[in-house]
Amino acid sequence: MTVLSPEKKREIAEHAFLHNLFPDAAGYFPNAKHHNRSRKNGINEYILLYCIEGEGWIKINGTTVTLTPNTAFIIPNNTPHKYGSAVKDAWSIYWVHFAGEYATTFYNRFSSPGNNAVKIAYDEQRIILLTELIQLLDSDLTDEKLELAHFKLITLLSSLCYSNTSDQNITEDRIDHSILFMKDNIHNIFSIDQLASQAKYSVSRYSELFRKKTGYAPIQFFIRLKIQKSCEYLYFTSQNIKEISKEVGFDDPYYFSRMFKKQIGISPMQYKKEHS
Repeated sequence: MTVLSPEKKREIAEHAFLHNLFPDAAGYFPNAKHHNRSRKNGINEYILLYCIEGEGWIKINGTTVTLTPNTAFIIPNNTPHKYGSAVKDAWSIYWVHFAGEYATTFYNRFSSPGNNAVKIAYDEQRIILLTELIQLLDSDLTDEKLELAHFKLITLLSSLCYSNTSDQNITEDRIDHSILFMKDNIHNIFSIDQLASQAKYSVSRYSELFRKKTGYAPIQFFIRLKIQKSCEYLYFTSQNIKEISKEVGFDDPYYFSRMFKKQIGISPMQYKKEHS
């Protein structure tokens, strides 16, 4: 665990943007037997408790909240509370104390009605982010590192607060699914009939909805994705134009070059010379 000193907190309060959101303390307690806290008056910070294993409890506002693997809870500031690990199956938790002008908004976005624990889909990147945040707070805390901690905290809280909104949009929108399908199959060639069938629409309905969402016809959009991907190959690899055209699903490198110049404004060879 790492905790900021009162002196460092005073410095943060005067920073151009750190005052908006900053972590006061953070830590990871694995298999935390006998871990418990009791604060009669609460503290002037929000407390994120994220359980990844075992079980624990939080007593707040006259109710008891149970935390199990892949659930989390944010205790609001200045609110009396108690929390601790279960006796038989000790929890493993990440925790972050945070404050700042954005803190209340993040709390309101995350918290569920009725003071229930919030289920969180496990994401290895979130664990990496938490570990990096703890390491940053445990470092020499230069201005640059504090600023990086600020941005990592925003990323962390955003991943928690808006995951349901993002997941719902992806799940419910078949056009988004179709775009993801295109990106995953950038090396393939599909007809409009195949793309519409994959999205479970008629060709006319699929084309209508796709253009409404993206501003492009499906095949035109797919070609644009291919050209954008080819820019990455041109920039990051030593492959020649013929090899790259095959990577993005063009059998004819001359046709690929024409499409590339039409979209980017210069030939693939010129792009490679200017950006590699």
